Amino acid sequence: MNSDRCQHVFTAIDKINRQDPNKLTINQESIAKELVYGHQMTACLNKYWPNASECLQIAVRAQHVKRWHIARSEYPTGKQGYLTWRKELGKMHADIAKKIMLEHGYNEQEAEHTAKIIRKEKLKRDQDSQTLEDVACLVFLQHYFAPFAEKHSDEKVISILQKTWRKMSDKSHEIALKLTLPEHLAALVNKALS
Repeated sequence: MNSDRCQHVFTAIDKINRQDPNKLTINQESIAKELVYGHQMTACLNKYWPNASECLQIAVRAQHVKRWHIARSEYPTGKQGYLTWRKELGKMHADIAKKIMLEHGYNEQEAEHTAKIIRKEKLKRDQDSQTLEDVACLVFLQHYFAPFAEKHSDEKVISILQKTWRKMSDKSHEIALKLTLPEHLAALVNKALS
């Protein structure tokens, strides 16, 4: 069971994410996209990493906090522009999470640890950063892979899958291979991994 302060931090993150102008329609209801994403991230973490620390839980929920605030269009096209945009987003998400944690009784060390997870520092070497990456990859495969695949060529989808796979841990590979995907997408996954 999470502490009251952790629940308060979740509430504060959700309050920000409710302001997302981008909407998803779920059961005929229009819901803020990043609010949905935050809850999908938490659900995935709880299912596969039920003993995650509060710092990791907060990092997972805050992974995209206020994402719409920095538009991709503000950065140059191409890979370098994309990577710069992603780095700026990561810094913003981390700063917001840290500030909220400090406001709700977490100490500097806890808040900074969470910020480091969100910035994905020491990926592959830091267990919490790697778990955040794993959760993000699994949520992409479960909820966003199908619409992404519809918009892109099979070659591009295979390339993205291969890049995603390289970022994941062995544990998340096992989980991903057990996900139920539509036949066409499952075939693309098999192609990407062969």
